[in-house]
Amino acid sequence: MRLELTAVNDLKKLLAFGTGVGIEIGAAELTVVAARVRPNRVRVLGRLAIEDYASRPAAEWGAEYARFLKTSGAERVSATVLLPRREVIVRHVALPGVNAKDVEGALRFQLDTLHPYGEEEIVWAWSPLEYGNVLVGIVRRQTVDRYVTLFAEAGVAVASFTFSAAAVHAAVRVPSQTQPKEGFVAVSRSAAGAVEVYGESPSRPVFSGEFNLAEERAAALALSELRLPPDTARRTLEEVLPRPDSNPVENDLSRNARPYATALAGACPRLAPAANVLPPEHRRYSSRAVFVPSIVLASIILLVGGSMAAYASWSEKRYLADIQAEITRLEPARRRAEALDRQTQQARTRAQLLDRFRRQTHLDLDSMNEITRLVEPPAWLNMLQLQRDSARIGGFAPQASALVNILDASPFFEKSETIAASAVEKGESFQIRTNREAGR
Repeated sequence: MRLELTAVNDLKKLLAFGTGVGIEIGAAELTVVAARVRPNRVRVLGRLAIEDYASRPAAEWGAEYARFLKTSGAERVSATVLLPRREVIVRHVALPGVNAKDVEGALRFQLDTLHPYGEEEIVWAWSPLEYGNVLVGIVRRQTVDRYVTLFAEAGVAVASFTFSAAAVHAAVRVPSQTQPKEGFVAVSRSAAGAVEVYGESPSRPVFSGEFNLAEERAAALALSELRLPPDTARRTLEEVLPRPDSNPVENDLSRNARPYATALAGACPRLAPAANVLPPEHRRYSSRAVFVPSIVLASIILLVGGSMAAYASWSEKRYLADIQAEITRLEPARRRAEALDRQTQQARTRAQLLDRFRRQTHLDLDSMNEITRLVEPPAWLNMLQLQRDSARIGGFAPQASALVNILDASPFFEKSETIAASAVEKGESFQIRTNREAGR
């Protein structure tokens, strides 16, 4: 199992190839980070802070953004936008035993219970977690439309709208040498100054929350929710993210960890998917060239997979031929064994038949003796018929109905019944049928 996991991780590292641009929407500014991911290496291409974006003409700061992308070498990359936490409802849903193809249907079935928006139109998306869980993000449609219009006016190509928990969960899984192996709690500061906590554990795949508390108290609450030991070391968010090999001075990860995580999630969306609440009709991809590495690697995987499938087919045919040869070699022995089994069964059947014949005479005599003992004078019999499972007697008795109870009380007979009875002088003439008990 460890070898398989190692092989999977090595393959993921080889496929870790892409460039992402993350945009965090703050109260007064947009924070933009561009990052490039390569196998075993992450490089931050640059950082840009767009101040007063809400009050400035969109075309003005859009041109500033375009110049930044060109300088960073990411002009053909569509952005992944991190929505403000207050505008996204995030739910962690457990769906144990649900197939991947049925997850969306299961979520749609309970979607109305996951948000407080009532009849308002919403958009939503989900991303897979460990242990059969999913992370769901729900946003008002009018909120998404507002940001779509804003970025369209600025000329910013956007491929994804996501949220903090999904972006960090995806970024942590971008293949690198610094991935956390066990449960952890990471603390950071939001743009508003609140304490933002993100954590993972085997008991709860994802926990994300914002607190107006001291960092120690917020971390303690998160550890309790994650069911981690209270002495688990508190980490910073930048410590759990892949450490970049190259990072500009202006990009202080202690303050820009979330847009950095968003850029990583946008760089490798297939290896580490983050929930995308942007409707498909609004997603823009600036260039198909960004898919070339993925296409090349997918072709290599298909070639390797085809070779493995061909080898498996050849190996299976050879194995079946060997089995058939062995069956042919053992066929005479099998036939002899079957003949011996038939002879043995025939001999056993004959012995049982003879034994039943020998026992039957003794059983009939015992039954006759029992009837003689039970039918006492002045009662008498003038008819006795014995069959394998029943007996019929006829005769005279002072009271025929009493004989039925006497016969049923015997261990030899059961379910006796009178089939004919007529009054005669000083008694009754009768015929009684009774069942002989098994083995009697």
